[in-house]
Amino acid sequence: MEFKTIGIENADYPVLLREIPNAPAEIHVRGALPAAQSPAIAVVGTRKATSAGVKIAEEMGMRLARQGLIVVSGLAMGIDAAAHQGALAGGGKTIAVLGNGIDEIYPAQNERLAERILTTGGAIISEYPPGEPSFKGNFIYRNRIISGLSVAVVVVEAPMKSGALATAGFAAEQGRSVFVIPGPITHPNYVGSHGLIRDGAILVTGASDIMGDLGLASDAGTREIGQRELPFQGELNSNESSILEVIKTSGEPVHVDRIAATLKLTPQQVNQALTGLLINGLIKETNGKYEISYS
Repeated sequence: MEFKTIGIENADYPVLLREIPNAPAEIHVRGALPAAQSPAIAVVGTRKATSAGVKIAEEMGMRLARQGLIVVSGLAMGIDAAAHQGALAGGGKTIAVLGNGIDEIYPAQNERLAERILTTGGAIISEYPPGEPSFKGNFIYRNRIISGLSVAVVVVEAPMKSGALATAGFAAEQGRSVFVIPGPITHPNYVGSHGLIRDGAILVTGASDIMGDLGLASDAGTREIGQRELPFQGELNSNESSILEVIKTSGEPVHVDRIAATLKLTPQQVNQALTGLLINGLIKETNGKYEISYS
């Protein structure tokens, strides 16, 4: 495990992070920090996310990455992991900020995700040196780094008690914009989110809202969350294209096992490709089977 330590006076220390109150005196970095001129946006939310929230976070991460932004999050289960995965699916770079020593990935379930972040040109950051345990308080305090690296924070599913609310609070103190994805008024995962909106956070429904509010150039073709702009006009990889063709020609909803057998792909390869097709709105899933979602 290789990492480098960057002090606050070092020219490589992130410019935005240096500006915040209580900026870490030094950060430990695995991978490569993006260029200073590359804007970053944090996407955060609850670990106990709904399937809808996970999909929203993935799509948000992907859309922002395709607009050339760096996606920052905390590598936790739930919304954080989905945001990182979405950024990778969008061909972009993402930064994960740990709340423990730089030498250990926490939670361990996200070790493979961490590897993908590094191999695609992203970075893993911690203010804690090797050997620092994952104390609960560390994770709340590290959230100031997540917001400090970013020009804005997007909150997806924040219950009444959520680390995402702490990140939004740090963002407000740091002068960063806070954006919130709204949800059902009766769902506990959105109680904190709606509280943020009442307190002045900006309600958004997609990446283009964020790009517009920040004054950043946006691709006019960006599809908002929940809206349909089909067929998809982007590029698909070979597995996605092959799977889409199998589903198109089947004439009925298709199970993963049938797709894998037809194309001689592993279930993991099929599931990864299906995730991309789902995020792009090209297919839909019903009772474990997949079909085309447009005519």
